[in-house]
Amino acid sequence: MCRPGPGGLPEIAIIHRPVQNDWTLPKGKLDGEETPEQAALREVQEETGMQCQIVRPAGCTAYIDRRGRDKIVCYWIMRPVDGRFLPGDEVDSLRWLTVDEALDVLSYPIDRALLSAQELC
Repeated sequence: MCRPGPGGLPEIAIIHRPVQNDWTLPKGKLDGEETPEQAALREVQEETGMQCQIVRPAGCTAYIDRRGRDKIVCYWIMRPVDGRFLPGDEVDSLRWLTVDEALDVLSYPIDRALLSAQELC
């Protein structure tokens, strides 16, 4: 998710997951027959409480998760249109940061690489 920030710099939302104790970009898995876009909108709403509009694709990453499974995650640039963050068991904190700030906070090199390659909002 991105939004215009103070001073005209775009801000992105990053989330803290207490079980993993990490800062990452919102993401999730396909559920049933939904499209990747539908899954992304649903997961972002579940994790952040915000309904969003997809602006454009942001790219995909591939990695091996902590259980040794191959993962492919596709991301979209989104703008929030409604809702507000409510902490929960899966995500306990959300921060709106500039790209430079987020690059310093994100836990995973793969998230930082994806963010570095994007023009936001």
